Amino acid sequence: MAEGLIKQLLEAGVHFGHQTRKWNPKMARYIFGQKKGIYIIDLQKTAEAIETASNFLKGVIKNREMVLFVGTKKQAQDIIKEEAARCSMPYVNQRWLGGMLTNFSTIRKSVNRLKELNKMKQEGIFNALPKKEIASLEKEIGKLEKNLSGIIEMDKLPKAIFVIDPKKEELVVNEANRLGIEVVALVDTNCDPDRIAYPIPGNDDAVKSIKLIISIVADSILEGKRIQEPIEEMKEPAKETVASDGKMVSGIEFEEKIAEGLIKKELPTEEEQKIKRKKKSVKVKKEG
Repeated sequence: MAEGLIKQLLEAGVHFGHQTRKWNPKMARYIFGQKKGIYIIDLQKTAEAIETASNFLKGVIKNREMVLFVGTKKQAQDIIKEEAARCSMPYVNQRWLGGMLTNFSTIRKSVNRLKELNKMKQEGIFNALPKKEIASLEKEIGKLEKNLSGIIEMDKLPKAIFVIDPKKEELVVNEANRLGIEVVALVDTNCDPDRIAYPIPGNDDAVKSIKLIISIVADSILEGKRIQEPIEEMKEPAKETVASDGKMVSGIEFEEKIAEGLIKKELPTEEEQKIKRKKKSVKVKKEG
């Protein structure tokens, strides 16, 4: 494992866990020791977990799927928003609304309502309404934007979720596990790592620690985008036609040669035109 990463983790204080009296025994395998009543996390295991989680996330993004960032605790809110925006992923940094995953269709209705209200406002429709109604709509927009602005472009369920402090975001983890959505999470010594598919042991309270882990996750997503295979447009094979000089031509060449008179564009004969007109006449009579 790169020594550079472990040095970064050390400088950011990722190794500081919670007080020894506030811990989850399931985190024992990630704990190096304790100092002055504080658990010390094994950064070697943190670095290994980061590598595993990063490889998973790269694969998710390579397959053109989404990763939802979630962090509603005060220390994480701004960082979640900034880093999710940097890698163009959806995020939730305010209150998690119950059913954001398990009742996604209803959440989408609220998102569509927000889009509709913003469109009305941009088009000046609000200007024709009474002041009291405008105030009510502005209040509705503010409430919807606070909770939904980060997922406004999330038109389907994410393939994975990245969470800061799964103990606090228990509802998120419950919904994700219920739907089989993989969770990557920064887990402190008071968390249950067994409920997380890709746990990253580390300090989930210090801003420096949170920022470092989130930025690494965002970098992994950007790397996943870099290695995405380009989407190939489905195109019909070019039709080949014989020109007057006996050579095969296709596509644009064919149209150009018609214009130059090198290929005679076959038109329906007079007899064929009569048959078509007759068929059309019979069809009209039947419909009548």
